[in-house]
Amino acid sequence: MLGAIILGFVAGYLGRAFTPGSQVSGCLPTTALGIVGSLVGYFLFTEVLGVGDTETLDLGGLPGAVIGTALVLIVLRTAGRD
Repeated sequence: MLGAIILGFVAGYLGRAFTPGSQVSGCLPTTALGIVGSLVGYFLFTEVLGVGDTETLDLGGLPGAVIGTALVLIVLRTAGRD
């Protein structure tokens, strides 16, 4: 569980860094964003593309988590432009 939280924070921070524009700020929103992005990245790579390890959550999944976080940020930003 602690590993998932740490991975979520790192993925949230890196995803925000790679996605320009106004960002969510703070430790808890960054971690929550990273955890959601990690789940999106996990689903995208393991279920849709068939790439990756489905048995464990480790730092090897960090690139997928960062990509998932960036996708979540892009969707949130697009949805916010009513």
